[in-house]
Amino acid sequence: MANEIKTIGVLTSGGDAPGMNAAIRAVVRKAIANGVKVKGIKKGYQGLLNEEIIDMQKKDVSDTIQRGGTILGTARCAEFRTPEGQQKGAEICRKHGIDGIVVIGGDGSYRGAQALSKQGINTIGLPGTIDLDIACTDYTIGFDTAINTAMEAIDKVRDTSSSHERCSIIEVMGRNAGYIALWCGVANGAEDILLPEKYDYNEQNIINNIINNRKHGKTHHIIINAEGIGHSTSMARRIEAATGIETRATILGYMQRGGNPTCKDRFYASIMGAYAADILCEGKTNRVVGHQGGKFVDFDIDEALAMQKDIDDYEYSVSRILSM
Repeated sequence: MANEIKTIGVLTSGGDAPGMNAAIRAVVRKAIANGVKVKGIKKGYQGLLNEEIIDMQKKDVSDTIQRGGTILGTARCAEFRTPEGQQKGAEICRKHGIDGIVVIGGDGSYRGAQALSKQGINTIGLPGTIDLDIACTDYTIGFDTAINTAMEAIDKVRDTSSSHERCSIIEVMGRNAGYIALWCGVANGAEDILLPEKYDYNEQNIINNIINNRKHGKTHHIIINAEGIGHSTSMARRIEAATGIETRATILGYMQRGGNPTCKDRFYASIMGAYAADILCEGKTNRVVGHQGGKFVDFDIDEALAMQKDIDDYEYSVSRILSM
């Protein structure tokens, strides 16, 4: 089967995540070690449709593992969501001699990989998203860097919040998933953690908590608010009006996607990239690479997309107790 794969492509799609470059580097170098040529596809599926395709050698990924973002670039592509766009993408792959593609991105990127597989192009997906919202894996590329970036920023906000005896609402990323908020809420010792999966939208409970803590001598109050809930600025105004305590909102935003990846993101992304190159060279298709139970594994994309993921009840209960 390995002889049937002569050239593979690699692209990054959707939101960028620290560690994507480590994955690209590993795909390129492992594939070449397997005797397979590699082509880089710039700007995701949009770049594929525009034929922004380049040859990649080992030297092209030198000094990239420590860099944030993605050296191949990324973009959203509405056209690729259509059957016509997917067929065009597969035809372009064949035109450039690409037998298979490694797609690094989130669940939307996986759907594109799934579509290419149905068009006869071997595809392997890698979980590249800071949101940790892919059900088939305990780890996603970029999550570790994002939570460390957010944790350090929240520590700094806490310093000034304490100095001015304020309440601070700090909004973190994660789309509709609360994993960044949960991890940072525990790691930063937040007094309230608001998760899309758990929040009952009863603001009065938060207000009561702030007032009770102030009565017991607490001079500041940190609320970690997940992006999926949002509206941190208006929430801050309402809390200040109800408590009389100065309340500020800080939205960390895209800084969480940037920066040099942590050791964990570099290592895990490297192993995942090498694993993807290996199974693609073996002739596998329509698979996604994941990490479960301390091992790197792969799943059928259809199966992976059908899986559901939710916040662990025990972890959430512990976060509530520790915030009291």
